[in-house]
Amino acid sequence: MMTTIHRVVSKADLKKFARFNYELYKDNPYSVPDLYSDIMATFRKDKNPAFEFCEAEYFLAYQDNKIVGRVAAIINHKSNEIWDKKAVRFGWIDFIDDPDVSRSLIKAVEKWGLDKGMTEIEGPLGFTDFDAEGMLIEGFDQLSTMATIYNYPYYPAHMERLGFGKATDWIEMKLIVPEKLPEQYAKIAEIVKRRLNLHTRKLKNIREIKKTGIGYHIFELINEAYKPLYGYCELSKAQIEQYVNNYMQIIDLRMVTLVEDAENNLVGVGISMPSLSRALQKAKGKLWPFGWWHIIKALFIKKPPILDLLLVAIKPQYQGKGVNALLFADLIPTYIKMGFKCGETNLELEANDKVQSQWQYLDGHVHKRRRCYTKHLTD
Repeated sequence: MMTTIHRVVSKADLKKFARFNYELYKDNPYSVPDLYSDIMATFRKDKNPAFEFCEAEYFLAYQDNKIVGRVAAIINHKSNEIWDKKAVRFGWIDFIDDPDVSRSLIKAVEKWGLDKGMTEIEGPLGFTDFDAEGMLIEGFDQLSTMATIYNYPYYPAHMERLGFGKATDWIEMKLIVPEKLPEQYAKIAEIVKRRLNLHTRKLKNIREIKKTGIGYHIFELINEAYKPLYGYCELSKAQIEQYVNNYMQIIDLRMVTLVEDAENNLVGVGISMPSLSRALQKAKGKLWPFGWWHIIKALFIKKPPILDLLLVAIKPQYQGKGVNALLFADLIPTYIKMGFKCGETNLELEANDKVQSQWQYLDGHVHKRRRCYTKHLTD
């Protein structure tokens, strides 16, 4: 059946673009839907601060007047400048198991990129690293997290057929919450406290976050810590304000730990939260009329046994000095007290030994792997 590609030009088209994913995965037990309002805000130029330095087009694939695929074409000019390349990104790519559909979608991105002077294509990537990224290549029978993409097992074969190669892989780990704090973390934490004159700090309430501006400082630290990582593009002031306003208010502050120096300067942060995967599945991507209840229940009332280890960020000059142990010495007893049984890491670059070594005293294993693909563009 012939595939035709339509560019998204109206709000109605954009709604179809966002909703295709819900339809394709509505009966899949491992896929976790985005909140519709959040994903629409991400796609809209008037809502997403990333459009300060990005441009994008969205494409829908049709067969016999039915939507059979979608893809976003993105150019992050800031990232291209930082990493000295001319890359067009493909993101939010979904398609039925038909080679003509995936080929037509990628060709649309390639043509748009070539018209913009780009020389390579890479993805799946979003506007920034805080968007979902990476195509699942292992772990298709594992439940996704709120921050990651699920895709069917046939996707990677389509990418290879289209001539893409590996740019990098990320791994995700499942870790068992121990019955008590591992002795190694406790010992290292005490040594680090004395040698580096550091201490941990807990946030008390949202008022404190707003009054002290600590939310902004946390994201500044993330920018500094993540700067050397593959393709990372620093968050702008507008993006940081959006993340602080949208997400810091729903975080359970017991599951956030700061590390500070003797002058109370921020040198490390660990942020985690109860898994919202099952709650989002029950909500089916909608807050109303009852989706909000499933999310509130998971966050504050009847927490699931799984927690999401959202991020750990350590100031570069303190990395590799055991600061992570300070975070875990504070957080693990909290996880035990709150009744969590296991945790899932966010994406970790496979070559990032510093990050992976921090879990060495916990019982865990790699249970998912994701890939960023790339290839050169040709006319």
